[in-house]
Amino acid sequence: MTKSKDSLSSMRTRVVRGAAPEGYAHSALTPAIVQTASYVFRDTAELVAFFEGRGGPSQEYGRYGNPTVRLLEQRVAELEGAGDGLAFASGMAALTTSILALTRSGSHVVLFADCYRRTRHFVRDFLARFGVEHTLLAPGDVSGLEAALRPETRLVISEAPTNPFQIVVDLERMSAICREHRVKTLVDSTFATPINLRPMELGVDLVVHSATKYLAGHHDVLGGVLLGKPGLVSLVRELHHEMGAVMDPHAAFLSLRGLKTLALRVEAQNATGLALAQALEGHTRVRRVWYPGLASHPSHGVAARLMEGFGGVVSFELDATLEATGQFIDACELPRIAPSLGGVDSLIEQPARMSYFELDARARRELGIPDGLVRYAVGIEDTQDIVQDTLRALDAV
Repeated sequence: MTKSKDSLSSMRTRVVRGAAPEGYAHSALTPAIVQTASYVFRDTAELVAFFEGRGGPSQEYGRYGNPTVRLLEQRVAELEGAGDGLAFASGMAALTTSILALTRSGSHVVLFADCYRRTRHFVRDFLARFGVEHTLLAPGDVSGLEAALRPETRLVISEAPTNPFQIVVDLERMSAICREHRVKTLVDSTFATPINLRPMELGVDLVVHSATKYLAGHHDVLGGVLLGKPGLVSLVRELHHEMGAVMDPHAAFLSLRGLKTLALRVEAQNATGLALAQALEGHTRVRRVWYPGLASHPSHGVAARLMEGFGGVVSFELDATLEATGQFIDACELPRIAPSLGGVDSLIEQPARMSYFELDARARRELGIPDGLVRYAVGIEDTQDIVQDTLRALDAV
């Protein structure tokens, strides 16, 4: 994958101006929020002509399409280098609907063991009810992928980077293996964003984003987007019409607003994430830091080759108990304690007490979630303020 300042500069411009019509209604600078559940036809002849010539997303009823939502789909598809896009009410709706559309009873799915836990639950528990089997691969283990594929394998699912340990799968190699076996690939690229990584350029078939995170970027939207070739996206769209998890027009408008600053925000978060990771690495109270921009990270080589930035999430394990780790988080004055990531405000969480709150210590250890693990999702506050506040909190514990 070729990385250059020219491509990044182009991306800065494209997030502001790309895939937009020559003008919006009433000569407005921003798109309208088309807040309607239905659309009217002037007469029967127009109705008949519409259905006879329908191709692609329709606008007859709100569940089948909306102009504001469609613009968001086109904008993100352009950034990802995809032929088409499809927006959903959440990132999980995008992911689950896509998986359902591409599998059937008797199918087999491969996913990496460090995929988002809700994704794992969906494949392991829900799909199993309908006769869909699965195989879990060790985090980043592309070397074991070919052996895991079966004649009935329909889909390989990954994230890049993963949550919370930031493993970056070698997507080029993964895609090449799957193409050879005629298996589709789906990658959740929420952590990377199109600024840092564009999986379709590496051969991936479908890309999913939780627009809730970096795309919208202000902690005020729930949404998801699927990107891919028109044929595959159309296949998912048909099921989307029936499942009904559509994005609200106002959420699409807010996401379009967020996209305009995506490059600026992500570049700032890349810089702060790296600075925080470097400050934490080697600290006497930190056992380990997981950040793909560090040479110590197991995916550093792959990340440096495939990505244009290493992201704004830093995970690290304190040399501390469950309680002492909570005291450290409470001592941090700048980040808010909350789930999610990718917004302008820094957020911090202790996975053992938030994402895995329902599990006991033994079950968490079996999943590789230590009591002292912290996930810090940096915002766009001043880099030195974030670093100094974190170091001060470490000293206070």
